[in-house]
Amino acid sequence: MTDTIDALPEPPVGHVKVVYLGPVAPHWDFMSDFGDSGHIEQFKARVEARLLLLPPHDPQFRRNRERVNRDAERENLLIDWDLGYDEEEEESEGDGVRGR
Repeated sequence: MTDTIDALPEPPVGHVKVVYLGPVAPHWDFMSDFGDSGHIEQFKARVEARLLLLPPHDPQFRRNRERVNRDAERENLLIDWDLGYDEEEEESEGDGVRGR
């Protein structure tokens, strides 16, 4: 028997929404509903560095997006992405299954 108590997950410290603006740079905008503005601005600066000239159709985007998601998780931030299209529909089209 162990005396460890499972730590309850802490509530998120902030929220960031990353929005794709279009094919002309700057491609990205960032919005926040709540959280310390200094913390959000620091996170935003790091995300901008990863995504600066990277539209969603670039092969590097998927890797950098995963890095951004891991960073947000580590910092206990909620993150949402608005790429301007339904991502589930895009994935189903790209899996090699064609319509009849």
